[in-house]
Amino acid sequence: MTVKTVQAIRHIGFEDLGSFAAPLREAGYDIEYIDVAERDPATLDPLGADLLVVLGGPIAVYDHDAYPVVTEEIGLLRARLAADRPTLGICLGAQLMAAALGARVYPGPAKEIGWSALDLSDTASPNPLAALRDVPVLHWHGDTFDLPEGSTLLASTALCTNQAFSRGPNVLGLQFHPELLGARFEHWLLGHANELASAGIDPITLRRDAQRYADDLETAGAAMLTDWLSYLEH
Repeated sequence: MTVKTVQAIRHIGFEDLGSFAAPLREAGYDIEYIDVAERDPATLDPLGADLLVVLGGPIAVYDHDAYPVVTEEIGLLRARLAADRPTLGICLGAQLMAAALGARVYPGPAKEIGWSALDLSDTASPNPLAALRDVPVLHWHGDTFDLPEGSTLLASTALCTNQAFSRGPNVLGLQFHPELLGARFEHWLLGHANELASAGIDPITLRRDAQRYADDLETAGAAMLTDWLSYLEH
């Protein structure tokens, strides 16, 4: 099998590829993490990796003055998306992709933190999220974005209309977290303890729901990613 490369841009240690790592390796990808606190994204070749994954994090796209890395990542994504190179964004990553495609990113009506299933859109071609149908996924965001021009809406929830979008087979943005590993969920609760407290969200409920839903999400999320990888046009 020809070895392919995936660069995963990581903003915070525990928000990694999670359950996506195994199917990526099975599909022949070598994984390289780019920790933006240590490595400037502006030094990356935007077209270098066979697949670029931009992961989640606790900053906002409009925090560019406080966190200049936001501007650098948008520049990287703008060049990559213009070339239609395979790109996947999760949560903050999807928001950065939307911004790079010219869409507005802004605070949503309320924080959406918890587990619930998606309403999948009827799409002309097969919906790449089909494996997630009726599977509760993890939501953990306060911001949302307008649907980028030329993109297809793939999924919604009652609180957040734009949960996922694609632009052709190579570009996929996911506002939610399908990559969560249940065994790592305590890192999320501890790492985001201040956010949970300020939002009045009970970690006990989140933990209980993770114990209930995470195994099914790991299986469905890996299947979804494997399906999407099979459609890529390199």
